[in-house]
Amino acid sequence: MSEARLRLLNTATGLFYADGIHAVGVDRVIAEAKVTRATLYRHFPSKDDLIVAYLTQTDEALRARLAAARTEDASPADVIRAVAQSIADDIQQSGFRGCAFLNAAAEYPDPTFAVHQAVLRHREWFLTTMTELFTELGKIDAGPAARHFVMLRDGAMAAGCLTDPEPIGETFLRGVEGLLTYRSRE
Repeated sequence: MSEARLRLLNTATGLFYADGIHAVGVDRVIAEAKVTRATLYRHFPSKDDLIVAYLTQTDEALRARLAAARTEDASPADVIRAVAQSIADDIQQSGFRGCAFLNAAAEYPDPTFAVHQAVLRHREWFLTTMTELFTELGKIDAGPAARHFVMLRDGAMAAGCLTDPEPIGETFLRGVEGLLTYRSRE
């Protein structure tokens, strides 16, 4: 990735997350990245391409964090707890504005739009990954447990930017522990 492309993407990522996608125009990205309009459009033919690249970069970072949690000696429960702790830690960060993907979906509700499709790809991967982890854990209700985890995550990400994030993180982690220890009827 060229230095200019990386600077554009990192600048857009910070701005889109902090201020909202629709609120940030390409002129602001160009000015803050200190590039020309031609440079922006050489790397990203449209603002939509830049937005999808932002979401893709965010998705890749989350995938990398999950992969790092999957060490050889980590049990599925350890990985699930590590993912949950990472989410709880994110909620505590200064400048936390919720889930980048939920925010993008709210701004681009049309499911046929490229931005919305990027959101759906990420969410499908996350749900599939959590289902795999709950299956590896031996849960016979792995699908519902994974969906419950994602719902808890979504709620924590939304509430974490609206109120005091500390009890939100604690409540989220307690909910995840409940999922890990819950025994369904066979």
